[in-house]
Amino acid sequence: MTNTALITGASRGLGLALARSLAASGWNLVLTARGADDLERVAAELGATAIPGDVTDPAHVERLARAAPELDLLVNNASDLGVTPLPPLAGYPLETFRALLETNVTAPLALVQATLPALRASSRGAVVNVTSDAATGAYEGWGGYGASKAALEQLSNVLAAEEPSVRVWWVDPGEMNTRMLADAVGAEEAAGAADPAKVAAALHDLVSSRPASGKVSLQ
Repeated sequence: MTNTALITGASRGLGLALARSLAASGWNLVLTARGADDLERVAAELGATAIPGDVTDPAHVERLARAAPELDLLVNNASDLGVTPLPPLAGYPLETFRALLETNVTAPLALVQATLPALRASSRGAVVNVTSDAATGAYEGWGGYGASKAALEQLSNVLAAEEPSVRVWWVDPGEMNTRMLADAVGAEEAAGAADPAKVAAALHDLVSSRPASGKVSLQ
């Protein structure tokens, strides 16, 4: 039986790299991202199903769940960085913070809720929630983003306790050479970070080996 994965934020960065890795192993893929043109190109490359849209939109979440009635893996990879340059908490725009929580915490939970019936029915049902070392480190300027990822980690921790039949991994991929990191620290510094393809290979290994639910650092 062919495995099926639903990956958010799949048009670039880690999401794209993981989609390529899983596709090379014969997985069926349902991919989503906000940029329709980029997503369609990725789907054409990989023979995947593309459903562009915003994961904070409840109707989009419903479309994604309907597109994967049989599902083995949900990867909540889509994230919002927030304001750049990264501001201190004393001046962090509260509307931006609310939007961060909507994208980085509420949307992953909504997708978990929508896909849990299929994941429970699978003998290999699993959730990967992509987090960050900013969830635990006191990095200046990263308070808004880090707080959202800390919330996602605790959500994952409780989900793992509540859903013993489903593997739940909250994964810190480490710094990667992505557009998001470049937006945060500059392109020159980001260029020295890890290749997303290398990190995706480690994440693929995690999914294949299926260790117990828990936090995983890939670098």
